Amino acid sequence: MEAKPKLYYFQGRGKMESIRWLLAAAGVEFEEEFLETREQFEKLKNDGRLLFGQVPLVEMDGMLLTQTRAILNYLAAKHNLYGKDLKERLRIDMYIDGIQDLMMMIIGAPFKAPQEKEETYALIVTKAKTRYFPVFEKILKDHGEAFLVGNQLSWADIQLLEVILMTEEVCAPVLYDFPLLQAFKTRISNIPTIKKFLQPGSQRKPPPDSHYVEVVRTVLRI
Repeated sequence: MEAKPKLYYFQGRGKMESIRWLLAAAGVEFEEEFLETREQFEKLKNDGRLLFGQVPLVEMDGMLLTQTRAILNYLAAKHNLYGKDLKERLRIDMYIDGIQDLMMMIIGAPFKAPQEKEETYALIVTKAKTRYFPVFEKILKDHGEAFLVGNQLSWADIQLLEVILMTEEVCAPVLYDFPLLQAFKTRISNIPTIKKFLQPGSQRKPPPDSHYVEVVRTVLRI
């Protein structure tokens, strides 16, 4: 029996959360080891398990996978979530890069000083409404299909749903002016593997709190 992937990261979202989403959407069960001390992190580095001295780290298929984008690329290709040809893969990559720009703003916000944090959240909502969500609303309208690329679930769909839900945590009515994205959210959320991941008790992590921020700062010394 093939061993379950093992994820090494903090007990929170960060850069690992999109990896959790992709595994869950593909129906892959995984185990996690949470980093809580600097000593755990140093041991991973000293054992040569972190290629560039960074997490996330995923142990699977007899390999140690590092660098978030490389891990996501591998998982998407392995589980048929990366398009049927190079042109579809290019579109997925373009959409992912846009999604990532917004997502990284949200991921970084909790680590800012209170005043700057509030300004960042306001900027996130503005950019979501004026730069990112209008693009995906148009893509869905022009494409006329249930998914962003081709007519099957891809990594881009999964990550767009993830960032929509993250943005709604900042501003609940953010999709008010985007009816196609509202329908997309409902549609993708009801895919059985994703619906399961969205249920209480899954390995999906909650929004970052002050404890998570403190643990990350302590372990990484930032």
